[in-house]
Amino acid sequence: MKSLVIVESPTKAKTIKKFLPKSYVVDSSNGHIRDLPASAKEIPAKLKKEKWATLGINTEAGYEPLYVVSTAKKKVVKRLKDLIKDADELILATDEDREGEGISWHLQEVLSPKIPVKRMVFHEITKEAIQKALKDFRSIDMNLVDAQETRRIIDRLAGYTISPLLWKKIAPGLSAGRVQSVAVKLIVDRERERMRFRSGTYCDLKALLFPDSINGKGDTFPAEMTALNGKRLASGKDFDEQTGKLKKPDAVELLNLNDAEQLQKLLQDHSIWKVGSIDLKTQKRSPAPPFTTSTLQQEANRKFGYAAGDTMRIAQRLYEEGFITYMRTDSTFLSNQAIEAARTGVEQLYGSEYLSEKERRYATKSKGAQEAHEAIRPAGSRFVTPKDTGLSSREFKLYDMIWKRTVATQMAEAVIEFTNVNILASLSDKELTAFAKQNKESRFSSANELEATFRASGKKIVFPGYFRAYVEGSDDPEAQLDDQDKPLPVLKENQALGCKDLQALTHETKPPARFTEATLIKFLEKEGVGRPSTYASIISTIQDRKYAQKDGSALVPSFTAFAVTELLEAHFPEMVDTHFTSEMEHQLDEIARGNFDRTTYIKSYFEGEKGLKENVVRQESQIEPAKARRINLPLDGMENIEIFVGKFGPYTQLTKNGEVVSASLPEGLAPSDLTGDKVRSIIEVSEEGPESLGKDPDTGQEVYLLTGRYGPYVQLGEVTDDNKKPKRGSLLKGMKPEDVDLPLALRLLSLPRSLGNHPETGKEVKAGVGRYGPFVVHDGKFKSLGKDDHVLEVKLDRAVELLAQKAGEKRGGGSSVLKELGKHPDSGDPINVLTGRYGPYIKFGKKNISLPKNTEVDDFSLNDAVELISSKLK
Repeated sequence: MKSLVIVESPTKAKTIKKFLPKSYVVDSSNGHIRDLPASAKEIPAKLKKEKWATLGINTEAGYEPLYVVSTAKKKVVKRLKDLIKDADELILATDEDREGEGISWHLQEVLSPKIPVKRMVFHEITKEAIQKALKDFRSIDMNLVDAQETRRIIDRLAGYTISPLLWKKIAPGLSAGRVQSVAVKLIVDRERERMRFRSGTYCDLKALLFPDSINGKGDTFPAEMTALNGKRLASGKDFDEQTGKLKKPDAVELLNLNDAEQLQKLLQDHSIWKVGSIDLKTQKRSPAPPFTTSTLQQEANRKFGYAAGDTMRIAQRLYEEGFITYMRTDSTFLSNQAIEAARTGVEQLYGSEYLSEKERRYATKSKGAQEAHEAIRPAGSRFVTPKDTGLSSREFKLYDMIWKRTVATQMAEAVIEFTNVNILASLSDKELTAFAKQNKESRFSSANELEATFRASGKKIVFPGYFRAYVEGSDDPEAQLDDQDKPLPVLKENQALGCKDLQALTHETKPPARFTEATLIKFLEKEGVGRPSTYASIISTIQDRKYAQKDGSALVPSFTAFAVTELLEAHFPEMVDTHFTSEMEHQLDEIARGNFDRTTYIKSYFEGEKGLKENVVRQESQIEPAKARRINLPLDGMENIEIFVGKFGPYTQLTKNGEVVSASLPEGLAPSDLTGDKVRSIIEVSEEGPESLGKDPDTGQEVYLLTGRYGPYVQLGEVTDDNKKPKRGSLLKGMKPEDVDLPLALRLLSLPRSLGNHPETGKEVKAGVGRYGPFVVHDGKFKSLGKDDHVLEVKLDRAVELLAQKAGEKRGGGSSVLKELGKHPDSGDPINVLTGRYGPYIKFGKKNISLPKNTEVDDFSLNDAVELISSKLK
């Protein structure tokens, strides 16, 4: 009997084929073979006039979705139908979550097979798992399909109903989403907290002490001042974030810098130091649970700086190549097979003393855990050690982290000894009296006593246990062990101490930290908003839509994010309410369990007086575009100043002498960085016109320093009817406008500058700055400058050296092949990653498709390319 097995991707097909008999033919659908129409041209002609056609959902007939097979997928459908003709049974082996169930259902609906159809599921691609799955077929779970389809319909209704309203009222191209809008509001709310924040200042002392006060011998150790005359010193937690003042002034001792410096002199020169109390505690620490989708994304972001999308792409490849179990899961459960494999690995690599006494099992805490049935772990009944996988680069790092985390779950607890020592520094009555006579203005001159309390803390790892394999947030467990082991010297109560150094330190309270991808994902999961499997695409969309940009790892909201959030808060509060969105997830879970009718739920969401459809109609007439584009920022010094979002970006208006003056705000300027003075300065420059740095000696034209939407730049001459586009040059990274003089401006205007002729071809070599940074170019071939190269300083010989570095086969138009991926599974056309003026891209037929932002070319696979092509050619 001949069996046709269909999976989602070519990589998965290639791996699974190794474990199936020769009579099994394996092919892939390359994801979903049909979807809701992506544009009006995909809507069938006979339905184009229907009122619901643009939605792609028949709101008049039970919310039936309109599914279309895109042009790119028609070849896939034809190929699969041809294969079915020669098969005796069809086995649908897509992923076991809701999305995978949906793909299988679509395949069955479109292919309309006349042969038996079986559903095969597995959570790892190993011989044992596949053989077991072949004996345990089931039918398609329509409850899971309903849940997946309901989510898709709800998201379409929300996005296609709210987004057009945003286009009309704020600016074109904006979007709203069921989970996306909640995530944006969280980022905006955190920025509002930072804007309202007022810093508080406090001082204390830090001492460097040693245990032998007679001869100065012994190990030194640090100690920080915690109290003065028995009253606790103020620290950051004592300040009100919105006033910068102490919450309870009488409850703590607040030192200013003058106080701290006087204390420093007093204590260092005249005090007696001794050990007060010693508190010794031993703690046991247990390893973290194995990875879920969410915790994997968080830890990869913390350890390696990977974006959530990158982590999921790498994990997808590891799963499809048979290295790990299914990577979309809410569960921390480990199977008996996994526990046995982990325990065997611990004994072999670390010894039996590092093995936990009992098998350690973890309960899943997520209320709606509904994806795969096991945590993310190495695949199989024997875990392949990272060094034996043959993996490299980012795939190796992620597998290594998953392997260590899984093995650590079956290791012994770490035992840590914590030592806290209170140290007393006091002055004799004689010393205090002498000080008072010489420093009558000091706050300490009238003190009857003066005793400062310091605290020293030490930590000693008694037994490392699972630390030997895995420490959260650390890339190197052994190095982390050294960092964590910070014991104090042996001390006794009342023991005399010596002070080697004493410093007065000033501290300022810090505003709440902005969200990173890791902390945003953690918060969303905690609140039950969305599903971990969708977080990567949500965070990517937020950045692609310019609702947030990264400053290092922090997510900084844009002015547009504020405008959209304010509109939704005022008119559609449920769209940005975490509890409401979390409750929607619960309803989807109930549909997946078969406990709730999907049509009833969709109807209640969209129809009726409180439904989304009626609410949008009702609110649209109440929203004035001018007010919707105005942003309310909780900043001081903004009297008579207004901030708006317009078609061409954010701008400000200031009412001055009865007149309204406007100016664009530079792109990249964070809302929380605005101040009244900064806005007035921007408007002043706009009013006064450009600042001349001097004249260009060659042309005699003025050279100006200007600020535009994309930041500061220099310009040669003014804009006139005859000179509509004068030569301009942006300031380079790290340059400040105040540092730019005429010579530097002329050098910037010289870019791209000629370095001379190439010694081999005789053609000119130039250095310049493009969208992706500084480069050198020769005969259409671009090469980025190294981190130690400077575009204004680089010489011809260095440029020739860079250009000679191998970048692959030369192509016409200046592009070169960075990586050969292989042939497209449908058309057989080769797919390569090429260099381009605006970054790496893939070429497929006549179509050029840019790689997603932050994609590493080394980690970009044929499967990634096929999926990207499929999404772009829908």
